[in-house]
Amino acid sequence: MGGPGEPPEGTPDGASNGAEDEYRSVVFDESFVRAARLQEFSAQERLTDHAPAVRRRPPLRRGLSRQALVLVVLIALAFGTAIYMGVRHPYQTPQARQPVEPLRMTVIPLAPQGSVPGATDPEQLYVNSPAAQFRTGAEGIPLPAARRTANFSDGQVVTALTTAKDYIVRSSLYPEVLTGEQVRPVRVLLDPGQLDQFDRSFEVPSADGRHAPTGWLVRFDPAHAELTDREIRVQGTLQVTEADSASLEVTADHTFVYALRPADAGAKAEASLFTVRRELHFRFDRDDLRLHQAQLVGSHVQAGPLSCAEDAAGRLRPLLAGQTPKAGGPAGTDPYAPHGATALCGTLADSAQPKVNAGPS
Repeated sequence: MGGPGEPPEGTPDGASNGAEDEYRSVVFDESFVRAARLQEFSAQERLTDHAPAVRRRPPLRRGLSRQALVLVVLIALAFGTAIYMGVRHPYQTPQARQPVEPLRMTVIPLAPQGSVPGATDPEQLYVNSPAAQFRTGAEGIPLPAARRTANFSDGQVVTALTTAKDYIVRSSLYPEVLTGEQVRPVRVLLDPGQLDQFDRSFEVPSADGRHAPTGWLVRFDPAHAELTDREIRVQGTLQVTEADSASLEVTADHTFVYALRPADAGAKAEASLFTVRRELHFRFDRDDLRLHQAQLVGSHVQAGPLSCAEDAAGRLRPLLAGQTPKAGGPAGTDPYAPHGATALCGTLADSAQPKVNAGPS
């Protein structure tokens, strides 16, 4: 049997019933269904009488999340730091490098007033000479206290001093350099801007104030003299100053005393002392300090006993025990030469020679 109001056979196909008519005004289209939010109650909500029929969802947060905000702040800090370091980084801005000065040198032979004193025991000569209190080898070249300057750090000042000392040691104390066997230990410490001048000095030695090997290093004629004692006596000082904001200068003043005897004369031959005073002026820019190299811009050398008539530019030919200087003065000076240097010679004071007849002091 049909319900109230319905035909006995039911509602015909295509005909609407009363229930449908009641909700005909409510249309549930597809977009409405997709946009509908379904919310399932929790167990606690279903047990609680006063729980709301629909649980409210947390409100949608507008703007950036906390993680995104932190990321933006970090990116901004990194970008700002990069800009700051680019504008004020701790390293000096590279500047155009100044041309390297050529070395200017003076080599002055010192001639004795009489014969050169000698003794079979070199120690006796040292003890009875002004070098009695000198230290041995590199110990006689102590480094002064290093203090930072306006534009250079403590480390850079120390580097300048140690490089200058290395040059002095290699050019004045290395046996292979003293005998003329090698020049490389000295050459590798020079600024590349001076290498052409250095090489030319040894290829074509000249007493022109620019190309004398003895202005770069101490060098004996091995066919004339040899070292009797390799414990060379040394005394002197090193001083460092800031020349300008781009360079340091080191001034070295040292006296070296060598015990020599005639080449191939044997151990029984008498030895004599030979003295060399070297005043060297070094300059260091920041590249030199970084590469452990130096610019040698000034060299003033006094050496004796020598004959004024001997050419001291290429090699030193010392007067040995019992010898006297040859007659004649230094080579003539040509005032018309465009790049000529004045030929100089001095006299070696008797007080600079050892007193071989005196007892040990």
